Amino acid sequence: MTVSSASGPGPVTITANGHAASPASAQGLPFDAGCSACPRLAGFLAQQRGALPAYYNAPVPAFGAADARLLVVGLAPGLHGANRTGRPFTGDHAGILLYQTLFDQGFASAPVSEHAADTLRLIGARISNAVRCVPPENKPEPAEVRRCNAYLAHDLAAHPADGVVIALGTIAHQAVLDALGLRRSAYSFGHGAHHALPDGRLLIDSYHCSRYNTSTRRLTPEMFAAVFAAARALLDTRRDTGAA
Repeated sequence: MTVSSASGPGPVTITANGHAASPASAQGLPFDAGCSACPRLAGFLAQQRGALPAYYNAPVPAFGAADARLLVVGLAPGLHGANRTGRPFTGDHAGILLYQTLFDQGFASAPVSEHAADTLRLIGARISNAVRCVPPENKPEPAEVRRCNAYLAHDLAAHPADGVVIALGTIAHQAVLDALGLRRSAYSFGHGAHHALPDGRLLIDSYHCSRYNTSTRRLTPEMFAAVFAAARALLDTRRDTGAA
């Protein structure tokens, strides 16, 4: 396990238009289901509304209580997953491992997320994404990640000071740091790495639970389980000791 700790500048939020926020807006922006700030993503969604009219085809909100102590941050909605169902990691391959793992560690009421109206509930956990709209070929551009960062900053502003953030992949890892105004160079991504953040929270990295990563065995179920087991143990320890 790798542990890093570094201080950085105060929080700097990137607003939806891509500009740095003023201190007054450092809490980020509340989720906007009608956001169309990224022309490429807005255009792609418009295409899908015509091609796949039964799909959700809109920015996907985070799932779970805003004050949950575990925040899981992914990349972006999948075309036939969250973009279809309206719930993060629901309806495609990546969600199979994620929800099973959350269930195994007591963070979900069921091991399968079927659709946004099912009875599954997260328990002390919230799932968000670095980008809220489905990108073509599942590849958001850097400017799109920056524009969407204010929404992630809003999620992080509600996240408790004794909480744990799990970043699924390098882009999610960098988006968390950007939303908190921290230097990327001070916190290197690595699967299983633990980073002590200046505000007392912990950031844990994991490879993304994508079909590619799991089929190539870059990420195994055991590796993924170990990340969430570590988060569970840390959260339990912090609750018992009152540490922050």
